Amino acid sequence: MSLIPEFELGLWNAWILVLSFNLIVNGLGKIFERKHSSKGIRPDRPTYTQKDERLTLILMGMVMASFAYSIFLPLKLGTVWFYGGLSCYLLGMIFLTVAEVNYVRAPEDKLLTNGVYRISRNPMWFGFFLVLFGIGIACVSWIYLLCAVIFLILQHILVGAEECWCLEKYGDAYREYMNRTPRWIGIPRSEKKMTHNH
Repeated sequence: MSLIPEFELGLWNAWILVLSFNLIVNGLGKIFERKHSSKGIRPDRPTYTQKDERLTLILMGMVMASFAYSIFLPLKLGTVWFYGGLSCYLLGMIFLTVAEVNYVRAPEDKLLTNGVYRISRNPMWFGFFLVLFGIGIACVSWIYLLCAVIFLILQHILVGAEECWCLEKYGDAYREYMNRTPRWIGIPRSEKKMTHNH
């Protein structure tokens, strides 16, 4: 892993993985939008503080910059790094796709606790992290790995707003769900009370 970031145009660069990711995620997003618009429903969203909105802009800007960088970032084809990173990427894609499908198929008025939501309260974000992390490994890029870690840290902060919103919407049912399901896979659930100010 070189301290000087690689920067070269090529057919076998990370953009291939980024493009695949965007096609699948955007396709599932369109299905989700169609489901709601056909019923005249506008999906609820949590209310973010100004700080949360700034963090969201930073997060999205970083993700967009990492996607742009992928055009110039060669995959390390034929190496252990590539196969390990590709495995992580594919695991993230599967996890993200299953989470999206679970979400789209869930009833509008009920708390979603089925499928991969049984093992994580935030499986879509976890899948997204695995995708970014996998690309970083497949390219042996410390910049991409750093982006993945920053993504997870910022998302961990922002998910507090979503969880406060879910508590307001679903009440005790969501509190029970929080008590039995970890926020992230592999990280034990926290016994702390929700303290996010919303």
